[in-house]
Amino acid sequence: MDKLVILFAVALSLGKASAATLGVVQTEGGRVQGQNIPIGLSRSVDVFKGIPFAAKPEILEKPKPHPGWSGVLQATKFADMCMQINTEQNGSSGSEDCLYLNIWVPHGRQVSSNLPVMIWLYGGGFISGDTVGAVFQDNFLYDGQEIADRGNVIVVSVGYRVGTLGFLSTGDSDLPGNYGLWDQHASIAWVHRNIRAFGGDPESITLFGESAGGASVSFQSLSPYNKGLVRRAISQSGVAFCPWALSRNPHKIAVQVAEKVGCPTDHRMVACLKSTDAENLTIAALPLELASPDHPNMMSMLYTPVVDGDFLPDQPANLFHNAADIDYLVGVNDFDGHIFTVRDMSLGDKNKETPVENVRRLLAAYVKASGLSGSEIAFAEYTSTWGPSPSQDTIKKTAVDISTDSGFLVPAQKSLSLHADNARSGRTFSYLLTEPNLLGGPDKPFHEWLGADHTDDLQYVFGKPFVTPKAYGDRHRDLSTFMIAYWTNFARTGNPNYGNLKVPVFWPEFTSSGKQFMEINAKMNEGSVGQEMRLRFVRLWTSILPSLQSDGVTNAQ
Repeated sequence: MDKLVILFAVALSLGKASAATLGVVQTEGGRVQGQNIPIGLSRSVDVFKGIPFAAKPEILEKPKPHPGWSGVLQATKFADMCMQINTEQNGSSGSEDCLYLNIWVPHGRQVSSNLPVMIWLYGGGFISGDTVGAVFQDNFLYDGQEIADRGNVIVVSVGYRVGTLGFLSTGDSDLPGNYGLWDQHASIAWVHRNIRAFGGDPESITLFGESAGGASVSFQSLSPYNKGLVRRAISQSGVAFCPWALSRNPHKIAVQVAEKVGCPTDHRMVACLKSTDAENLTIAALPLELASPDHPNMMSMLYTPVVDGDFLPDQPANLFHNAADIDYLVGVNDFDGHIFTVRDMSLGDKNKETPVENVRRLLAAYVKASGLSGSEIAFAEYTSTWGPSPSQDTIKKTAVDISTDSGFLVPAQKSLSLHADNARSGRTFSYLLTEPNLLGGPDKPFHEWLGADHTDDLQYVFGKPFVTPKAYGDRHRDLSTFMIAYWTNFARTGNPNYGNLKVPVFWPEFTSSGKQFMEINAKMNEGSVGQEMRLRFVRLWTSILPSLQSDGVTNAQ
């Protein structure tokens, strides 16, 4: 037995010794060296942390090229997050100097070459977020190591400005906004120019992101500036059509910020804002609105992208020709609206009753543009199966469905249809994640009917059930295996079914006629393929309610 242990230890050390590493890498800015992490026999991952892709940005200006450095940059520490409102919402955290990226490169016995590249864009409502995410059981949520190693792809996570510094705009050329989107684009262009030196294929770049990151992926794929740079895109729980993703009245918000920081609101406003201290500008976004049924949390995101006539030269619906050759995979979680509705309706207390009137108020807030008539039609549609005495579970689930449909599911379906209609070589895929939430159940904080909440997908895509196995069961490891396989196959071939990894069920393309989608969970089988996701409600939000708005019913309120 002792001899076996010794032989195994020798084999392990030989395997680790033979695992390849890039060593020092030459980039356009200078040389960088990361850290090599051995993974079992003959595999390793090179991790590069905090590589600058642009210079420290000037306040409310587009990013500029980095001047470079001398010597070898030791890329072993994550950079500061971009300056943002802190978690206590009483000040700021982070740095102005934040345009850095991280790279995970997997190797076998040979140094990797020509690998697909996946660039991660984080969420956070365009007002918060960073390249590594929350600390997750002694591990960062957005650590790319599991995806890189299991899928044999390069993973890159990038920093971009958020809040006022990233998205303040006057709605015209004086202060066009979208600085955070320009940061993302600068990182994509940097990766395209430099990733070959890390063993990546610059012609096989896939963007992926969640929530505001998913919407960012959508905006990047629609912008003419990324033509030829991006091959594929994955939007998780966020697209350009989400009602929270695009600012409708940026000038009004800019004036409010100017007043808070003591700037004039006339022709001198923009110059004054640009000369204002970054921390003061950041804090000017406070206080964030308190949520209620009449003012849903999801609709209080004020610092978001705008149609600027440049990065976004037109409304998103008119830009899908720019994504005609980009393969696009889009999906939502079946209870994406829950995390927001909990705040709007105080659903966090399972024993607290939710009045029917609160559901009516929430719906009225979401369909405000369609007037009283739209509110009544939508309420009748959502309560059509209630019966005379709906249970509290039914009432609460309906509130969550309203938020999920309007904020995520319906915009995703609209985006999928437009992509499929405009596609040339680009393929289109749709999914619905339905895995029950880990905190739902009789002795747990949330209701047992809770499916996949907003952000639930992240732990599975980033392989957390393998990194922190005690927090999960076998079913969660199965689900993580499925999602990493679909995601990295898609990044490799443009089709989630084909690549290096086996998948549980064949995922058909989304077409305008069939509207096929894959239901993703730990128990997938041939019945996991569906069609026309929540068609009744998609029609309600995309056809019936907008027609009332155009008929002038908005005056009925």
